[in-house]
Amino acid sequence: MSEIGAESREPRAEIVYVTVEAIAWVTQFVGGDGTRRKVFEEPTAPGATVQSVLLQVSDRFPRLRDVLWQRPGGNLGEHIEVLVNDAVLGVKHTLESQVRQGDRITLLGQFTGG
Repeated sequence: MSEIGAESREPRAEIVYVTVEAIAWVTQFVGGDGTRRKVFEEPTAPGATVQSVLLQVSDRFPRLRDVLWQRPGGNLGEHIEVLVNDAVLGVKHTLESQVRQGDRITLLGQFTGG
């Protein structure tokens, strides 16, 4: 006898949450006031990369996209430093590095002056 209403379900992919943190003047591009820090959890698919998370955040915050990415070419701009788990991008991680549950991507604006 078969169960009525029983359906075949595909396994659901788990959502991976990555912490994204904007510091100081960068907060003005993600809904902040340009001071302190703004931290939020970004839901991503398994296998997401640093670049895909940054693009996802940039899609939500177009002003961030304008300062984070160079035009043309889509490379990162030079005025915002990207850190992954407190390591500057390019040291332990690249844009192609996969992110894992609990990873933190920090956007830190560069300061100049004297």
